[in-house]
Amino acid sequence: MSTYTTDDNRKVTTRRLTEMKHRGEKISMLTAYDYSSAKIIDEAGMDVILVGDSASNVMAGNITTLPITLDQMIYHAKSVMKATKRALVVVDLPFGSYQGNSKEALASAIRIMKESHAEAVKMEGGAEIKESVERILSAGIPVMGHLGLTPQSINKFGTYNVRAKEKEEAEKLINDARLLEQIGCFAIVIEKVPAKLAKQVAEELTIPIIGIGAGGGVDGQVLVMHDMLGINNGFSPRFLRRYADLSAIMTNAVQNYIADVKSGDFPSPQESY
Repeated sequence: MSTYTTDDNRKVTTRRLTEMKHRGEKISMLTAYDYSSAKIIDEAGMDVILVGDSASNVMAGNITTLPITLDQMIYHAKSVMKATKRALVVVDLPFGSYQGNSKEALASAIRIMKESHAEAVKMEGGAEIKESVERILSAGIPVMGHLGLTPQSINKFGTYNVRAKEKEEAEKLINDARLLEQIGCFAIVIEKVPAKLAKQVAEELTIPIIGIGAGGGVDGQVLVMHDMLGINNGFSPRFLRRYADLSAIMTNAVQNYIADVKSGDFPSPQESY
């Protein structure tokens, strides 16, 4: 497995992401929710850090993303921003903070930008959230869209299965992607849709399309850090590639620590004052 290093330490912006798409350079994106993890990810050369509402699952232990609050998202975003110098930081607007009320959507986005100093927000949905997206964009806040499987709508779908396999839903996804580009979104995440459809969207649009479970024909990829590093072993979809097994490494280290404490081996004289 090859490793990647970059000597390009310029700040990643929404404009640079578009430039990357146009020159065929793939965009790397990963979630982070805390200072220490974000610092490692940023220094490794990540292009985009997503402060995802997946924090509801991997940080708070909830079954869905729905329970996480705006205050909690701001807390995570502030922690990530303190650590990040290069990557563009995008923050999920949580469930209930923008759907159906464009004034509340703008207020939520402004709070995230002012209180966390983040650089963009992400919103799930297409035509149904058009007014909210437009109002946020009118305030000069960059918006990343999210189509396909939209976890905040899990109770509507009732399943995490692949979306847009049928013609009607595929056509809606394409139309929603065009709409989001037209009204001014700088990029779109497309989650868990057929690779052929995602590739078509990426080719039709001029803004970057970031995939998760959407094949390799898009402009970049995003994964959840806890899944990719093997901290969370209870989630193994087809699209997930594990780059480490930190669960096993951490378990072994903790067990060794316990054993050393129990036996009196830790601390040693060299580790004492």
